[in-house]
Amino acid sequence: MKIDSVELTNIAVRTSQYPKEDKIELLLVGKSNVGKSSFINTLLCRKNFARTSSKPGKTQTLNFYLVNDAFYLVDVPGYGYASLSKSQQKKFGLMIEEYITDRKSLKLVFLLIDFRHKPSENDLLMYNYLKYYNIPVTIVATKYDKVKSSLKEKQEKMIYSTLNIKDEDNLVLFSSITKKGREEIYRIIVDKLNNN
Repeated sequence: MKIDSVELTNIAVRTSQYPKEDKIELLLVGKSNVGKSSFINTLLCRKNFARTSSKPGKTQTLNFYLVNDAFYLVDVPGYGYASLSKSQQKKFGLMIEEYITDRKSLKLVFLLIDFRHKPSENDLLMYNYLKYYNIPVTIVATKYDKVKSSLKEKQEKMIYSTLNIKDEDNLVLFSSITKKGREEIYRIIVDKLNNN
């Protein structure tokens, strides 16, 4: 897959601000410091398209990136960021929940988790939530390059067992440094576009 064009077309906090045209949408979810911006930039072959930040909790809206005029990547606020107020966390939660449960264009979710750590309770809740609504999920284990080779297999098994990953879902081991996993993500996206 070749990325020819990317445009941030919609920044939304409510349904009325979502794109109107009927293109498929692929959602990115994960905790605040999991590396979503780096994942987007690696996928789109752009250095600073999605702004990375050392301060988690930067994304506070639903951001719709139109790719190749063919599909949207949708980035949402990260979950589990402690310094956000309870009311802000609730607001983000409701905004994301509304999108996930009501959006007909949503065809796949990329659930980003940190390969270095055991999936958190929030990761597990999100995975089970998506399964409850029968939304296809690809789990993307970011920061793969940060784990010693001798520990990689053990980490992978722990992710499978903690999340109890279903047969129909993919686990992609990903690194924005080495670009590992990018071609696999492209294949998954192309498959969605072709079978929509």
